[in-house]
Amino acid sequence: MRTVLLVLAVLVAAPGVSAQTAIPPASDAPPAGVEFFSRFDSAISIERLSEQDERFVWDGTVGVDVDVMDYGLGRTSIVARYEVIMGREFRPFDPNQGNYILEASTSARTGPFELAAVFHHVSRHLSDRPKRRSVDWNMLGGRISRDLQRGRTALHGRADVRGVLRRGFVDYRWEVDTAVRARVSLRPRLAVVTRGGVRVRGVTGEANRGTQYGYRGEGGLSFQGRGATVDLFVAAERRIDPYQLELSTATWVTTGFRISGIGP
Repeated sequence: MRTVLLVLAVLVAAPGVSAQTAIPPASDAPPAGVEFFSRFDSAISIERLSEQDERFVWDGTVGVDVDVMDYGLGRTSIVARYEVIMGREFRPFDPNQGNYILEASTSARTGPFELAAVFHHVSRHLSDRPKRRSVDWNMLGGRISRDLQRGRTALHGRADVRGVLRRGFVDYRWEVDTAVRARVSLRPRLAVVTRGGVRVRGVTGEANRGTQYGYRGEGGLSFQGRGATVDLFVAAERRIDPYQLELSTATWVTTGFRISGIGP
């Protein structure tokens, strides 16, 4: 299966642009008036996990990020993302989780920064397994982001601070979520890419545990074409509560590829 994934990645790498479902560069000139659906980003990724737990073998994600309206001073955007976790408990490729992220934001551009109010929803489900409890939460918070271009290096950074409005079967109270992305062009269609981020979650204390910490860092090569980009990468991750019916953490190393497309 690893050989198949590698061959698929190489075949698709002939065409490519970059970014997962990410915020576009703040340095892009805003429109003179109001524009609707001015940007549409999409991405799909597959990763092989090093975890020995049979529940965590493959991680697949598909998502879209759309600017519904850009009014020059800022924009209104929506994000929809679906993640499937596959193990090998009952069959070689055994989907056991389906996780949904829905997000809506409205921003204001101020100098080199972009400030946004963000509504963030997560809903987690089991596949082929009984689960009657609702595992989900709603958050409301703010975001600050910035993009920089230094020669052949493009940098993007953001930080979100959110408070929990409603929760089901989780003990979260608040969350700080940060991310940094860098892309260094080596050739017109080849670049080195790195991504990293830290997540901190405050909890209520009802589950007899303290503040939770997670992180992710990845690096690899990006092959760019006219319509999409393929990233081949290696990543290390510490995930908070990887199985929705257990309060715990897990750390693993992954190898994978990401196919992404970005609109104008």
